[in-house]
Order: sequence, then structure tokens, then C-alpha cells
Amino acid sequence: MPSPQPSSALRSPRLWIGSGLILAVVSTLFALLYVGGNVNPKGNLRDLPVALVNNDSGAQAGGKPVNLGDQVVSGIKKNAANNHSFDWQILSQKEADKRLGQGKVFGALVVPKDFTAAVMGLTSPQQKQQKQPVRPTLTVLTNQSAGSIGSSMASQANQKAAHAASAQLGKELLSRANSQGAKLTPASQLMLADPATVVIADGHPLGSHSAMGLSAFYYALVLVVCGMLGANAINSQVDTALGYLHADFGPIRQRMPLQHTSRVRTLGIGTVLMLALSVVMGSLVEFATVGVLGMDASHLGLLWLYSVGAIAVVGVSALALLAAFGVPGMLLSAIIFVAMAVPSSGATVPLQALPGFFHGLSEFEPLRQITDGMRSILYYDAQADAGLTRAWVSMGIALAVSVVFGFGVTRFYDRKGMHRIPPADETAEAVETAEAAESAPASATA
Repeated sequence: MPSPQPSSALRSPRLWIGSGLILAVVSTLFALLYVGGNVNPKGNLRDLPVALVNNDSGAQAGGKPVNLGDQVVSGIKKNAANNHSFDWQILSQKEADKRLGQGKVFGALVVPKDFTAAVMGLTSPQQKQQKQPVRPTLTVLTNQSAGSIGSSMASQANQKAAHAASAQLGKELLSRANSQGAKLTPASQLMLADPATVVIADGHPLGSHSAMGLSAFYYALVLVVCGMLGANAINSQVDTALGYLHADFGPIRQRMPLQHTSRVRTLGIGTVLMLALSVVMGSLVEFATVGVLGMDASHLGLLWLYSVGAIAVVGVSALALLAAFGVPGMLLSAIIFVAMAVPSSGATVPLQALPGFFHGLSEFEPLRQITDGMRSILYYDAQADAGLTRAWVSMGIALAVSVVFGFGVTRFYDRKGMHRIPPADETAEAVETAEAAESAPASATA
């Protein structure tokens, strides 16, 4: 008699409910995390660091020393007293340049050395005789290396503050001119009403092949994805080699003889492979981005070492999750290394513009730490206090925690007798393996 046909798998409620729940969780989490971190950066903005630099040397007016640069800076600080969106930091030019070169401020407003003299000159008799009056300037410095959106926010705030300061000075100049009985032409009145010219300049220039300050983020994301996907591939390859999984190559199914291996040893094999192959992946990533695509980069040796280390840490961490949780470990890896990591990285939207939940995630999420270290290498001459030291320390801690967690859990499973194949199933597995080995040559011939 012919054997009865099995019922359709599509009629199984368990299949529908299980698959539906998994996909519902994935779609909801990714939507909430990805969009939730970036949906309202201006509304969430708190204490974005911006530098105020007063280089004004002042001038004499009516026999008294005057420094209008101090007036501009104090006016901006006063107006921002109740606005916590920006953290205006009064710095020297040297300190501002240093912080721009470390990504610690997103921009700067600079008052030049001759600002007071230039403003006073607008109402002086000598100035009136000139055909084209020389207007004072206020310089707004941007810093794309710290993040394009953060730099744009800082630039807009600086320009708004500079124009407001210019308008305030204009009121004082017009009042002074009127009190002196000066007869001003309409053109002179317009110029005095808004005397300062706002100039925008790049505070920390980057090369043309730096993705406008995003190359560090994209490179770091590639390292994280390589580590995560590499761990999934190695985990599958190790299980196939040990006979726990079969491998399909088109119509051909191959299954290796089953080797009863402890969970600890299985994880150890995967970890060694991950550490060794991280060298290959890190080398290829640097070759592809710098050698083939021409990405702007210096410190190539350090970049290579950092790439290998980042891939290894992420890969070993993902292997620990897979060893501890099995198939759900793949979903956990995607959530930890991608869904929660990208919006909390501070690479596109600055950390100061993220909701509190994502700001908290950024303290330990690997992509944020790896991105900061990459910025230091690519943009800030590999300065230790520009994020590189924090990145190395964070990766070291993550590697240690992953190793302890992964091997600790698998050792617990082994000691409790939680083998991957229970003893009752060993006979069936042996028969299935033998049949698969016998049918493999026939399938290959077919």
C-alpha cells in the first residue's frame, strides 16, 4: 500500500503563529528603534557643545577702552540662559581649534581681533570718506567630522546668534550716530542697522573622499556587520563539519558523520576560527575601502589593527549569543549589533539630540564606541583622547564579557547534561547519518 501523504505544513497553526510572532517582533522593534532615535532631533536636543571665541583686542572710544567682542559673547550667553539646546563654551582660539580637531565641539563662533576697531570705524569721519566702508566680520566655523547633522545644527545656531549680535550692535551705532547729530544716508543707515558680515568657514577640513564626515560611521558599520555575519557563517560551518547540520548544494545534500562534541569545545572551535578569519576580513575591508575606493585614511597600520580587532570582538560576542541561546541568538545579534546600535551610534544624529533611552544605549552599544575610535583614526590623527582610548577599552571589556558569558553558559549546559543530541536520539541520528552518507554519492552522480 502506498504511504499516506503528509498534511500540508501550511495548515499548521503553530507554524503560522510562531513565524508571525517572530516577524512581528522584528518589524516592530526595528521600526521603533530606527525611527524612534531620529524622528525628532531638534525636540530632543540638549547641550550640544559649541565654542565661543573672542579674539577682539578692543579699541578706545571717548578715551575709554571698549571691547565689543566681550559684549557679543556675553549677549549670546545671556540670551541662551534659558535655552538648554546648546552648551556655549567660551574658549580661546587655541582651545577651540583643539576641540574642533577632536570632535568635542560641533562648531564655533569667532570674533576677530579687530572687531571693535572695525565697528567703531563705521561711524568715524575717516570711514565716511571711504567709498566702500569695511564691515566687521563674525566667523562661523563648522565641523562635519563630528557629524553632519550636529554640525548643521551648530552652524544654524551660530549664524542666528551672530545676526542677533549684529542687530544689537546696529541699534547702538544708530543711537550713537543720532545723538552726535550725524546725517546718515539711507544706505549708511541700512549698513549700521546690521553692521557685521557673517562668514562661514570649515573649522576642521576633511578630504573629498570622507563622505562629508560619515566615512568613519560607514566603515565602522561594515566592521560590525562583518563580525555579526561572520559569526553566523562560522557557527553554521562548525555545526556542519561536526555533523549537527546538513549542507545543501543545489539538489545535493551533504551530511558529515556526527561527532559528539561538548558545547564548550564547539564554541572554542568557532572562536578560534573567528579570531583567525578576522585578520582576513579586516585586511579585505581596508583594501576595498582605501585601496580600491580611495577613501581618505592615514595611519594605515593602526587602521588595519583596529579593523581586525573590531571584527573579532563583534564576532566572538555574536558566537557567545548563538552558543547560549541557539537560533534566537541570531535575532538577538541583529537587535544588539544593528537595530539598537545604528540609532544610538551618534554618527548621523548627535548623541545630544537623541532621546534618553538611546543616549543610555550609546554608553555600551558597540557601534558607538567603534565609530568614535574610527573617527579618531580617520579624522583626528589617531589622538587617544579623541575617542580612540575609549574604543580600545570598550572592545577589551566586550571581548572579556563575551568570553566569560559564552564559555560560562556552555560549560553549565555541559555539566547539566544538556547535550545537543540527547542519548535517546543517538541511534536515530546514527542511522540518518549513515543513510545520508550512502545516498550522497548517488545524488552527486544523478
